[in-house]
Amino acid sequence: MRVLQGVTLMGAVLLTGLSAGLYYGFACAVLPGLRRAGDRTFVEGMQRINTAILNGWFLLLFAGSLLLILATGALHLWGGGSRGAVWWVGAAAVLYVAVLVITMAFNVPLNDALDAGGLPDSAEGLAALRERFESAWHRWNIVRTVCNTAAFGCLAWALVRYGNGG
Repeated sequence: MRVLQGVTLMGAVLLTGLSAGLYYGFACAVLPGLRRAGDRTFVEGMQRINTAILNGWFLLLFAGSLLLILATGALHLWGGGSRGAVWWVGAAAVLYVAVLVITMAFNVPLNDALDAGGLPDSAEGLAALRERFESAWHRWNIVRTVCNTAAFGCLAWALVRYGNGG
C-alpha cells in the first residue's frame, strides 16, 4: 500500500507541476509575446493555440492531475497513509478544483467566443475581437496559475511529509 501511496502522490506532484508550468508559460511568455503582435496575429495565434491544445497530452494534465490528487488522498486517508500528508493533499484538491472551475467558467468560454469570431476582414473587427478576449483571458489565466501553483506547492509539501513518515 505504501508504494501505491507514494506512486500516486508523485504522479500528482508531477502532473500538477506540469500544468502549473503550462499556465505560467502562458502568463509570462506566450501572452506577453502576443501582446506585442498586431491584432490579426494575436487573434489568429490564439485561435490556433486553442485548437492545438485540445489533445491527449493536455487532457492527461488537465484531468489526470485531479484524478491522481483524489486517488492519493483516498489512499492516504483510508489506506493508513500519512495523516500529515493527507491534509495537504486535500488542500491541493480544493485548489485544483478551483483551476478546473476557472478554466471551464471563464477561459473556455472566452476561447469559444474568440474562435466563433473567426478572422474578421476589417482592422476594426479584429481589434474588437481581441479587446473582448485578451485582458479577461489573461486575468483569469493569472488566477488559475496562482491556484495551480499553490496546489503544486501543497502536493510537494505532502510529498515531504509522506517521505518523513508524518
